[in-house]
Amino acid sequence: MWDNEGHKLSQHNAGEKGAGITRASLQILPCTVSQLLSSTKGDSYVVGGREVSQASIVGVIRRSQPFENYIQYRVDDMTGPPVDVTLWVNTEAADPSLLCGKGSPGTYVKVVGTLRGSEGQRSLTAYNIRCLEDLNEITSHMLEVVQAHMLPSERVGGSPGKPVNDKHPSSRLSTIQTEVLHVVSKCCGHEGISLDDIKTKLDYLSLPTIRRSLEFLMKGGNVFTTIDEQHFKSIESG
Repeated sequence: MWDNEGHKLSQHNAGEKGAGITRASLQILPCTVSQLLSSTKGDSYVVGGREVSQASIVGVIRRSQPFENYIQYRVDDMTGPPVDVTLWVNTEAADPSLLCGKGSPGTYVKVVGTLRGSEGQRSLTAYNIRCLEDLNEITSHMLEVVQAHMLPSERVGGSPGKPVNDKHPSSRLSTIQTEVLHVVSKCCGHEGISLDDIKTKLDYLSLPTIRRSLEFLMKGGNVFTTIDEQHFKSIESG
């Protein structure tokens, strides 16, 4: 099975392993930095009308500063001021100099973490930071931001726990996942479609992005492998 996270800087497994992007993890809301910084706080944080505790951002590291037990980053996606990101490290196993070598200023990264706030300031406590393998992931993330904030479910003041279009699981897919599923569904051959052919048809997406989408689609039962782990078929195409 593929490494969903690409080149990891560090990962703190806070019970998230294997969770997938299901209902519990559309609480990992794709966001821009400006959305996080402008979030409001009541009983929980609210971003664009949605309650959120965990978020993902993509941006460039402007500053990194190692401390004894954690590393402090400033991540900028050019939608607003940079946001502070704290990454706690295992002092017995982690080498901060190596982490900073991969996460040095100028490096583009994807951050997944918990939204925090103090005295009106917003920050992320990261449990995963990874270097981008392809700058197309910036575009992919922005599409996912748009898609996530257009979904009608889980809005504050609405009916929590009852998403619209509940009978259509594909409506809860991101834009990228929908595109990958569409390509796989169009192939009716017995062997399905190969990963290389999917990449050819979606040449504007990076291979890691396609792989992560396929992994999610397989977990959701939309797609399955056929003759090997490089060939895929949609349940819609039989």
